[in-house]
Amino acid sequence: MESNGDTSAATTPIISSSSSSPPPPLSPRVVLSPCAACKILRRRCAEKCVLAPYFPPTDPAKFTIAHRVFGASNIIKFLQELPESQRSDAVNSMVYEAEARIRDPVYGCAGAIYHLQRQVSELQAQLVKAQVEMVNMQFQSSTLLELIYNMDQPNQEQDNMTFESNDLGFLEDNANTNSSMLWWDPLWT
Repeated sequence: MESNGDTSAATTPIISSSSSSPPPPLSPRVVLSPCAACKILRRRCAEKCVLAPYFPPTDPAKFTIAHRVFGASNIIKFLQELPESQRSDAVNSMVYEAEARIRDPVYGCAGAIYHLQRQVSELQAQLVKAQVEMVNMQFQSSTLLELIYNMDQPNQEQDNMTFESNDLGFLEDNANTNSSMLWWDPLWT
């Protein structure tokens, strides 16, 4: 095996010189799987499929639920009537309504709304009850503080009376702790 230093000839394919035009360029077209709606409906997903942006191939359950309740033709008609800015919200709403209808075939979303409204009214009633209890506790607290204050006031008035009596010389001041001057001690010796 001779090596003449040209290793590239062995690895590159030989292109015939009979065709003077270059080979056609490979298209940058990426092969995507069809959207979930087209997969479930077993049809070819067109390039401008109305359902493709809203039902990705990774989430087939989303279309299955909506299709079961509304039907594919109704979903397509509904989406075509809406501006593109509102289509995403409409699809989410349809899927939510379909899930609610599957969970509760009789009431659907209306049943869920009713339960939520009832829960709100129960919570509002509990809030009012708690606010009334709080007002009652504040009233009881202020009443207790007033009673304590009033019980303390007569003691202060009695202390003032005792002090006035001391001015007259009949009673000794309670604050005076000098044991040599007690009221029973005689003034002369």
